[in-house]
Amino acid sequence: MNISSAIVHIAPTRLDEACTRLAELPGVEIHARSAAGKVVVTLEDNDTQTAADSYAALHGVPGVLAVAMVYQYCDDQSEPEEVKV
Repeated sequence: MNISSAIVHIAPTRLDEACTRLAELPGVEIHARSAAGKVVVTLEDNDTQTAADSYAALHGVPGVLAVAMVYQYCDDQSEPEEVKV
């Protein structure tokens, strides 16, 4: 599991259109936005490769000027091995 957050800077004239497209991307959730075009999103993915693909998809949304990752957490969800002493 990979959870990360980013600030997406969008051209203000394309803010509504870009936010609609962002919200349609798998694993992307919009948490806040400003009229100046700054949007806070989180991304949830199954692995780091999928997360990289998601960031590339953010850059591909029309109107997106820049994407800055703010936080990332990765957990392989494997069960801890029991250590015998």
